[in-house]
Amino acid sequence: MSTRDVIRTFLDAVESRDADAAAACFAEGAPYQNMPHPPQFGPSGVRAMLTNILAASTEVRWDVINEAYADSRGHLERIDRFVIDDVEYAVQCHAVVEVDEAAGLITAFRDYVDLAPWRAELAPALEHWLARQAEGNIAHDSGSNTIG
Repeated sequence: MSTRDVIRTFLDAVESRDADAAAACFAEGAPYQNMPHPPQFGPSGVRAMLTNILAASTEVRWDVINEAYADSRGHLERIDRFVIDDVEYAVQCHAVVEVDEAAGLITAFRDYVDLAPWRAELAPALEHWLARQAEGNIAHDSGSNTIG
């Protein structure tokens, strides 16, 4: 599977809000890091990282603006969009993704984001969602961390 196809499979899983399918795109022990946070490792770490934001969202779109591929590596300039409580939240990202083409798996994923505007915009929505969750109105993966 080509580097581009492996990455697209992951993006499709995220846009489908399927944390399990997204996690399955990663090799065991592969780091996923939203800079400057510490990385999450392997499928279980990726699942934990994505579960809350995907569950809180009724729609997710990761629009690729520019992309370049060489030597089993992809660079993707994206605008990630999450619709939470009927409001769209968008963040600009640049991902560097490394792929094992023979295995068809991601071996490293680094996302570079300006976190200040992202946190300012998204924090109230996630706090509201987590409060509803604490009241028992929605499911939660207690092992998940937040994005941002």
